[in-house]
Amino acid sequence: MVSRATTHRRVKEFGYNCRIPLVKPLMNHRQRQRRLTWAKEKKNWTVAQWSKVLFSDESKFCISFGNHGPRVLRKGREAHSPSCLKSSVKFPQSVMIWGAVSSAGVGPLSFLKTKVTAPVYQEILEHFMLPSADQLFEDADFIFQQDLAPTHTAKSTKSWLNDHGVGVLDWPATHQT
Repeated sequence: MVSRATTHRRVKEFGYNCRIPLVKPLMNHRQRQRRLTWAKEKKNWTVAQWSKVLFSDESKFCISFGNHGPRVLRKGREAHSPSCLKSSVKFPQSVMIWGAVSSAGVGPLSFLKTKVTAPVYQEILEHFMLPSADQLFEDADFIFQQDLAPTHTAKSTKSWLNDHGVGVLDWPATHQT
């Protein structure tokens, strides 16, 4: 029988390492085609065209503790030793933040206290996106980028953007929903 150490050494000799897999959005053929078409359409955009884009997104940040990384080194009987445990909580505290960035700079962050619904998102657009655009682009036209989250593509949000004269960058799907 071959030892674990020998197996590990041979695997490394072949250029392999034990790693945590990267996460990649799952896309179907149609979504991949749409992304490729989008990229081909935008590949010749100039710096001036890209500099008119106000990129935005929301992100949830979880506040956790006791993170010692994905792995620990321990001896056989140390599995329950405090230094070998990773603490967890059932419902970690988190905060949802909306922000925007452009070639001209960044806008203020919006810390969201409620679930992001279409009306909540429109309030963010009113109180954070529009002032950011005014500050970053002054009187110049800009193109607003947002992903395809349901609150972003809701009829009421599209209507709000249209009513406020905000042009939106077409954006391809990034994963299966």
